[in-house]
This record gives sequence, C-alpha cells and structure tokens, in this order.
Amino acid sequence: MKHYFLSLFLFGFFLIFVSACAQKKQGKEVYLFTSFHEPANEGLRFLYSEDGVHWDSIPGIWLKPTLGKEKLMRDPSIAKGPDGTYHLVWTTSWKGDLGFGYASSKDLIHWSEQRMIPAMIHEPTAVNVWAPEIFYDDTEKEFIIVWASCIPGQFPAGEEEDNNNHRLYYLTTNDFQSFSETKLFFDPGFSVIDGVIVKRRNDYVLVFKDNTRPNRNLRVAFAQTPIGPFFNISEPFTEEFSEGPTVAKVKDDYLIYFDLYREKIYGAVKTRDFIRFKNITNEIRIPQGHKHGTIIKVPFFIVENLKHLKE
Repeated sequence: MKHYFLSLFLFGFFLIFVSACAQKKQGKEVYLFTSFHEPANEGLRFLYSEDGVHWDSIPGIWLKPTLGKEKLMRDPSIAKGPDGTYHLVWTTSWKGDLGFGYASSKDLIHWSEQRMIPAMIHEPTAVNVWAPEIFYDDTEKEFIIVWASCIPGQFPAGEEEDNNNHRLYYLTTNDFQSFSETKLFFDPGFSVIDGVIVKRRNDYVLVFKDNTRPNRNLRVAFAQTPIGPFFNISEPFTEEFSEGPTVAKVKDDYLIYFDLYREKIYGAVKTRDFIRFKNITNEIRIPQGHKHGTIIKVPFFIVENLKHLKE
C-alpha cells in the first residue's frame, strides 16, 4: 500500500512538473526575424531563434505582396504596438513608387488589407522609397517610420550621382490612419540608407549604411530623442558591401546583424556600448537565402502556431 501511495504521489508530482514546464515555455519569448528571398516577389518569410544567435526558418510565405509598380516585398520591418498588434512595412519597388507598403496582424498569420502609405507624394521627382524601418516610441506613444529616398538636386553633389544621393526621411503615426508630415530625418552630408533606431537607457542610437562608393558599410550616431538630431558619427565598423542592419538585445549585449550582400551571407557584430565592436559572423547561424528584415521578440506560442500551421 505504501508503494501504491508513493507511486501515486510521484506521478502527481510529475504531472505538476510537466504542466509547470509547459506553462513556463508557453510564457517565454523568442526572437523573430522578418525575411524575404530574392527576387523579393514571393512575400514575407520568418526566421526564429531562442538564443538570438542560432536561427531556423519557419516554412511558408505569410504575406504575398500586391502593392506598387513591381509588387515586391523587400526589407520587411515589423514592430509590436501596445495593444499587441504587429505592424509591418516594406519596400514595394526599386524605383517609381512614392510610398511604402503597410499591413497589420494580431497573430502574424491573418493580415489586414495591404495599403500604400504615400510617404513622398509631395516630392514627385523622388526616385524611390527604400527600406522603411518602423520603431515604436513608448515615450510619445507613436510609431516612427524611417526610410531612404533620393531626390535629384536636393543636396550638394557628393561622391554619388544625383540619382543615388540618398538621405533618410521619416513620418509618425499612432493609428496608421493619419500621418504626420514627412520630414528630413538624417543628413550626415553624404548618401545614407537603411537607418535603424535603437533605444538605450539614456539615449538613442542610429545604425545606418554609409552608401557612398568608397564605403558601403555601417556606422552609428547618437541622439537624446528617437528623431534626433544625431551626432558623433562613428567610423565604419563593418567591411564593405554591408547593408540592412537590425539589432537584437541579447542579455547585456547588442547584436547588430547585417547583410553581406556581395558574399551572399549574413554577418554580425557584438557590442555593449556601440563604440567597441566584435565580429561574431563565424558564431551565428543564418539559413541560406535569408535577406534583411527586423528582429523583435514575440511570445513562444506565436512561433509555435506558425510552425504547426505548415506541418
């Protein structure tokens, strides 16, 4: 009889332990990386990681592009709002479109109707709207979207041709129905694209691509607000032909991922202060074909739902 009750007790304890482990796993967060594959006409893809270093693909296409002259989905950038809604923006064409794509979702499976946000409609000579990057400002309770555009003749001629002399622009919104006036976000005096805002405890960091021909690599600058002005531009901290940065906070480190597009691989550096950078490209694992997007943290069950839907 004693053995019976002991077995019953141990079995009950085991069930409680298993249930607690399952609840803990369901409650944890994992890293999600938005992605696309060239030639960028298929749609939105996802990667996921539990440690922020080793990544696996989630099979499937989760949103097929329908907007713009070329109907592309390049540079998908995502942010989560305070109500739990995920907001996605992306590049719709290489040239000719005066806006960027937008859609939203609660579960990353079912998406709203796609809409073109007319970011540069007031500049009819603008060549492009590239790589919109979305950032939620929890101080002002609004979303900031930053992108690169080239307006021929708008800035002094530098090392780039007039149709490749980019600057960063931005607009804000709190509901994706009404939007602020488009304004210049960052003009470092040279062609710049791919701007990513990172919030720290006491300031903000802008990670961006120096798009001039001698460089084509990544730098950072610093500001007291997410819309700048940004100062103290760093020297480049990546090799040439680097673009599409995104930043993941992993424990005490910031991991800056970037697309080494000439080598057709992904690279990364690790930093704690955005002053000293350690190359960790040989330590990360990124699936072949992945192109740049944004890294965020999502509940574990979101990724599980995505994975199971394609099984």
